[in-house]
Amino acid sequence: QVQLVESGGGLVQAGGSLRLSCAASGSIFLISVMGWYRQAPGKQRELVASITRGGSTNHADSVKGRFTISRDNAKNTVYLQMNSLKPEDTAVYYCNALHIGVGYWGQGTQVTVSS
Repeated sequence: QVQLVESGGGLVQAGGSLRLSCAASGSIFLISVMGWYRQAPGKQRELVASITRGGSTNHADSVKGRFTISRDNAKNTVYLQMNSLKPEDTAVYYCNALHIGVGYWGQGTQVTVSS
């Protein structure tokens, strides 16, 4: 079992920055991949970025060069640094952990970018 708690969302103007955090607890040693997803109103949930336990990262084309995923294994925390935010980045952002083939989700944190 894995528990995920996100923080760091909020309201920001276009061009601004936010950093999301996702703290994991529970059976964390068996987590292989952690990632950030987002879901905008009326749209499907989509992968924003992911990072393996070894540190390999993957970013969606829509956020490359603006967002950076990182992790601190000592703190069991994954971060999403979001720069140059755009109104189209507005969504609920969810943390995900892949644990022995099972995906766990956090409760989500709202990010709103005003134009």
